[in-house]
Amino acid sequence: MSLLDKLKTQGSNQSKYGVNTPPVNPLATKESKMHAFGEAPGYSLNGAFNSNVTSDYNKYNDGTLNILPRPSNLDIKTPAQKYVDVKPA
Repeated sequence: MSLLDKLKTQGSNQSKYGVNTPPVNPLATKESKMHAFGEAPGYSLNGAFNSNVTSDYNKYNDGTLNILPRPSNLDIKTPAQKYVDVKPA
């Protein structure tokens, strides 16, 4: 019996879906509001669209407990500083 045949018949404790393709994570699509929504910053930057992201996050089940990270609280209105301007002394 080949390894593929064994996986098809007995499954695996390493993969929830075995040889089947798992569903697409809703947070990994263009429609996701995780990082942006059009020109608006998304959840990962300032917590916007929290209910949408939480709902999409809960729809995805890959067999692993994944914790939704908190937004970064980046100030996206202020231009990023250059390293040479803020480098350690």
